[in-house]
Amino acid sequence: MTGLRVRPLDAATWPDFAALVERHKGVWGGCWCMAFHPEGLSRDRDPQQNRWEKETRVREGRAHAALVYDGPDCVGWSQFGPPAELPRIKHRHAYEKDLDALPDWRVTCFFVDRAHRGRGVAAAALEGALQEIARLGGGSVEGYPEDTEGRKVSASFLFTGTVTLFEGRGFERVRRLGKHHWVMSRAVPERAVRAGRTAGS
Repeated sequence: MTGLRVRPLDAATWPDFAALVERHKGVWGGCWCMAFHPEGLSRDRDPQQNRWEKETRVREGRAHAALVYDGPDCVGWSQFGPPAELPRIKHRHAYEKDLDALPDWRVTCFFVDRAHRGRGVAAAALEGALQEIARLGGGSVEGYPEDTEGRKVSASFLFTGTVTLFEGRGFERVRRLGKHHWVMSRAVPERAVRAGRTAGS
């Protein structure tokens, strides 16, 4: 899919992110992409509270995502952030059991507009997340994708991404996490910026 561009989630792009979530009825039962934050999800909080907490985090700079645009419309995203921002990963007990050290960054989830699935949005979102991580200082990055080799899995359930997607962006398998998920890791160098231009540009 050509013509995609990526922008970071911030106060300026919040309305675009919110419009995509609203088109999909709050995403996964109204989570508003709060499940991996410290607040998590519970039956005590409704979708409106999740929306308010997400918007508060975004406007305070405590939520990160790479938003993918097709023309003027936001059509997907990849959420990323440091472990303190995104502590509630899937299979957390198994992850912590064999943990040597926390990464600098995590890529925790993806979402793609139902009309744009299978068209390269997730790959653009992951690349955008890595570019933002480089801009923010770089470091070690982990993802927790699902291995779909030899299995047919609905795209709507692959919210942590696929092993193939991460391998295509230079990640390597570190250890198994659950039956079909993996911890995958790569290093991202800092991108030096001077006078508003990327070094080497």
